Amino acid sequence: MKDAAGPITLRGMTRAALFGALTAVGAFIFLPIPPVPVTLQTLFLYLAASTLGGALGAWSQTVYLLLGIIGLPVFAGGKAGLGVLIGPTGGYLLGFVPAAWIAGRLIALKARPGFAWVAFSLAAGTACLYGTGVVQLAVVGKLGLAKALTVGILPFLPGDVLKIAAATGIFLKVRDRLKQ
Repeated sequence: MKDAAGPITLRGMTRAALFGALTAVGAFIFLPIPPVPVTLQTLFLYLAASTLGGALGAWSQTVYLLLGIIGLPVFAGGKAGLGVLIGPTGGYLLGFVPAAWIAGRLIALKARPGFAWVAFSLAAGTACLYGTGVVQLAVVGKLGLAKALTVGILPFLPGDVLKIAAATGIFLKVRDRLKQ
Protein backbone atom coordinates (compact mmCIF):
# COMPACT_ATOMS: atom_id res chain seq x y z
CA MET A 1 0.00 0.00 0.00
CA LYS A 2 1.05 3.56 -0.58
CA ASP A 3 0.01 6.89 0.81
CA ALA A 4 0.75 10.31 -0.61
CA ALA A 5 3.64 10.46 1.85
CA GLY A 6 5.13 7.20 0.52
CA PRO A 7 4.78 3.48 1.15
CA ILE A 8 2.81 2.35 4.16
CA THR A 9 5.28 0.60 6.43
CA LEU A 10 5.23 -1.12 9.79
CA ARG A 11 6.51 2.15 11.27
CA GLY A 12 3.62 4.00 9.65
CA MET A 13 1.07 1.50 10.95
CA THR A 14 2.61 1.80 14.43
CA ARG A 15 2.27 5.58 14.24
CA ALA A 16 -1.34 5.17 13.10
CA ALA A 17 -2.05 2.95 16.12
CA LEU A 18 -0.38 5.53 18.37
CA PHE A 19 -2.56 8.31 16.99
CA GLY A 20 -5.63 6.10 17.43
CA ALA A 21 -4.66 5.75 21.10
CA LEU A 22 -3.98 9.49 21.41
CA THR A 23 -7.42 10.22 19.96
CA ALA A 24 -8.85 7.97 22.69
CA VAL A 25 -6.94 9.92 25.34
CA GLY A 26 -8.31 13.13 23.83
CA ALA A 27 -11.84 11.90 24.56
CA PHE A 28 -11.13 12.17 28.28
CA ILE A 29 -10.16 15.84 28.05
CA PHE A 30 -13.49 17.53 27.40
CA LEU A 31 -16.01 20.23 28.20
CA PRO A 32 -19.53 18.74 28.62
CA ILE A 33 -21.60 20.87 26.22
CA PRO A 34 -24.77 18.91 25.26
CA PRO A 35 -25.48 17.21 22.97
CA VAL A 36 -21.89 16.80 21.69
CA PRO A 37 -19.00 17.28 24.14
CA VAL A 38 -16.01 19.43 23.13
CA THR A 39 -12.93 17.21 23.36
CA LEU A 40 -9.31 17.16 22.23
CA GLN A 41 -10.06 14.21 19.96
CA THR A 42 -10.08 16.43 16.89
CA LEU A 43 -6.68 17.90 17.79
CA PHE A 44 -5.24 14.38 17.54
CA LEU A 45 -7.23 13.74 14.37
CA TYR A 46 -5.66 16.89 12.85
CA LEU A 47 -2.18 15.85 13.95
CA ALA A 48 -2.70 12.35 12.55
CA ALA A 49 -3.90 13.67 9.19
CA SER A 50 -1.10 16.19 8.86
CA THR A 51 1.78 14.02 10.05
CA LEU A 52 0.70 10.63 8.69
CA GLY A 53 -1.06 11.59 5.46
CA GLY A 54 -4.52 10.64 4.27
CA ALA A 55 -4.41 6.84 4.32
CA LEU A 56 -2.58 6.38 7.62
CA GLY A 57 -4.46 9.28 9.18
CA ALA A 58 -7.72 7.54 8.28
CA TRP A 59 -6.37 4.23 9.60
CA SER A 60 -5.49 5.89 12.89
CA GLN A 61 -9.08 7.00 13.31
CA THR A 62 -10.35 3.57 12.26
CA VAL A 63 -8.21 2.08 15.04
CA TYR A 64 -9.80 4.55 17.46
CA LEU A 65 -13.33 3.60 16.37
CA LEU A 66 -12.54 -0.12 16.58
CA LEU A 67 -11.28 0.32 20.15
CA GLY A 68 -14.65 1.80 21.06
CA ILE A 69 -16.67 -0.76 19.13
CA ILE A 70 -15.01 -3.67 20.94
CA GLY A 71 -16.02 -2.13 24.25
CA LEU A 72 -13.10 -0.06 25.46
CA PRO A 73 -14.45 3.18 26.99
CA VAL A 74 -12.64 5.48 24.56
CA PHE A 75 -15.49 7.67 23.38
CA ALA A 76 -16.26 10.99 25.08
CA GLY A 77 -17.53 10.57 28.60
CA GLY A 78 -16.04 7.07 28.88
CA LYS A 79 -18.64 5.57 26.57
CA ALA A 80 -18.12 2.51 24.39
CA GLY A 81 -19.90 0.20 21.99
CA LEU A 82 -21.61 0.25 18.65
CA GLY A 83 -24.62 1.97 20.22
CA VAL A 84 -22.61 5.19 20.52
CA LEU A 85 -21.90 5.16 16.78
CA ILE A 86 -25.58 4.79 15.90
CA GLY A 87 -26.69 7.36 18.48
CA PRO A 88 -27.13 11.10 17.94
CA THR A 89 -23.40 11.90 18.25
CA GLY A 90 -22.14 8.89 16.31
CA GLY A 91 -21.97 10.76 13.02
CA TYR A 92 -19.21 12.95 14.39
CA LEU A 93 -17.18 9.89 15.38
CA LEU A 94 -17.81 8.17 12.05
CA GLY A 95 -16.74 11.39 10.33
CA PHE A 96 -13.26 11.13 11.88
CA VAL A 97 -12.14 8.61 9.24
CA PRO A 98 -13.04 10.55 6.07
CA ALA A 99 -12.03 13.83 7.75
CA ALA A 100 -8.51 12.52 8.37
CA TRP A 101 -8.31 11.11 4.84
CA ILE A 102 -9.48 14.34 3.18
CA ALA A 103 -7.24 16.59 5.28
CA GLY A 104 -4.20 14.37 4.82
CA ARG A 105 -4.69 14.06 1.07
CA LEU A 106 -5.14 17.81 0.64
CA ILE A 107 -2.01 18.59 2.65
CA ALA A 108 -0.05 16.12 0.48
CA LEU A 109 -1.03 17.96 -2.70
CA LYS A 110 1.68 20.54 -1.98
CA ALA A 111 5.34 19.58 -1.71
CA ARG A 112 5.91 21.90 1.24
CA PRO A 113 2.56 23.35 2.34
CA GLY A 114 2.47 26.56 4.34
CA PHE A 115 0.29 27.53 7.28
CA ALA A 116 -2.67 28.65 5.15
CA TRP A 117 -2.77 25.44 3.08
CA VAL A 118 -2.46 23.13 6.08
CA ALA A 119 -5.13 25.06 7.98
CA PHE A 120 -7.41 25.03 4.92
CA SER A 121 -6.90 21.28 4.54
CA LEU A 122 -7.74 20.62 8.18
CA ALA A 123 -10.79 22.88 7.89
CA ALA A 124 -11.94 20.88 4.85
CA GLY A 125 -11.66 17.69 6.91
CA THR A 126 -13.59 19.38 9.69
CA ALA A 127 -16.35 20.32 7.24
CA CYS A 128 -16.68 16.62 6.37
CA LEU A 129 -16.80 15.72 10.06
CA TYR A 130 -19.45 18.37 10.69
CA GLY A 131 -21.46 17.13 7.72
CA THR A 132 -21.66 13.53 8.90
CA GLY A 133 -22.23 14.66 12.47
CA VAL A 134 -25.04 17.10 11.74
CA VAL A 135 -26.89 14.70 9.44
CA GLN A 136 -26.90 11.93 12.04
CA LEU A 137 -27.71 14.39 14.85
CA ALA A 138 -30.71 15.66 12.87
CA VAL A 139 -31.99 12.22 11.92
CA VAL A 140 -31.42 10.31 15.16
CA GLY A 141 -32.11 13.29 17.41
CA LYS A 142 -35.22 14.17 15.37
CA LEU A 143 -34.03 17.76 14.98
CA GLY A 144 -34.67 20.10 12.11
CA LEU A 145 -31.63 20.95 10.02
CA ALA A 146 -31.41 24.51 11.38
CA LYS A 147 -31.50 23.25 14.98
CA ALA A 148 -28.94 20.51 14.23
CA LEU A 149 -26.61 23.09 12.67
CA THR A 150 -27.08 25.43 15.61
CA VAL A 151 -26.36 22.86 18.32
CA GLY A 152 -24.04 20.62 16.31
CA ILE A 153 -21.62 23.13 14.79
CA LEU A 154 -21.83 26.64 16.18
CA PRO A 155 -20.68 25.84 19.75
CA PHE A 156 -17.63 24.02 18.40
CA LEU A 157 -16.35 26.47 15.78
CA PRO A 158 -14.19 28.58 18.12
CA GLY A 159 -12.54 25.52 19.67
CA ASP A 160 -11.99 23.89 16.30
CA VAL A 161 -10.41 27.04 14.91
CA LEU A 162 -7.98 27.03 17.85
CA LYS A 163 -7.28 23.30 17.46
CA ILE A 164 -6.67 23.70 13.72
CA ALA A 165 -4.26 26.56 14.38
CA ALA A 166 -2.44 24.56 17.07
CA ALA A 167 -2.21 21.40 14.94
CA THR A 168 -1.01 23.40 11.95
CA GLY A 169 1.70 25.07 14.01
CA ILE A 170 2.81 21.77 15.55
CA PHE A 171 2.91 20.06 12.15
CA LEU A 172 4.98 22.84 10.58
CA LYS A 173 7.46 22.63 13.47
CA VAL A 174 7.92 18.84 13.32
CA ARG A 175 7.43 17.94 9.64
CA ASP A 176 11.13 17.93 8.76
CA ARG A 177 11.90 15.60 11.69
CA LEU A 178 9.15 13.20 10.59
CA LYS A 179 10.92 12.49 7.30
CA GLN A 180 14.02 11.19 9.10
